[in-house]
Amino acid sequence: MSALTVSATELDGLYVVNLDIHSDSRGSFREVYQLAKLSKLKLPYLGPVQWNISENNRKGIIRGVHAEPWDKYIHCITGRAWAVIVDLRPVSPTFGQHRTFELDQTRALFVSTGLGNAYQVVEAPCVYGYLVNSHWRSGQTYPSVVYNDPDLDIQWPLPVGPDDVSDKDRQNPMLRQLWPDKFPE
Repeated sequence: MSALTVSATELDGLYVVNLDIHSDSRGSFREVYQLAKLSKLKLPYLGPVQWNISENNRKGIIRGVHAEPWDKYIHCITGRAWAVIVDLRPVSPTFGQHRTFELDQTRALFVSTGLGNAYQVVEAPCVYGYLVNSHWRSGQTYPSVVYNDPDLDIQWPLPVGPDDVSDKDRQNPMLRQLWPDKFPE
């Protein structure tokens, strides 16, 4: 058994949630999101309206870097993922910085609007679930950055194969293309 804890990170609006796991010979039980307990630990209110699940059938798959216009509460239901959270808020003092976390069944992340979310599957199958506080709408746009942007210099833990990243994510712009004024020549 572990204790439920919430820790703020150096990126404003990014919190690590260590979950309370109850295990015995049959398996385990965990409350992934429990409003009253998380509120007491000062986690911002999420107000979820949608639950998304991403199923990944092999190691190495990369999804992201996306800064959708909503807060997210992320948790690996099964498997393990190496999560990368990038500050894509141009007015933030930590703009362009990123933090990495290994996610499994014992940890969750609260990711505020404007922070880009990406991950690589390190143990498959990996089911990556996230609650969000706004509905997805067709045609909605938001900042997305290519996973191998040299300015971010994300050190992915596994080699990236030709089928590990979607065509859409491979075509995302670089950070300096979106915000050239942040990169004086």
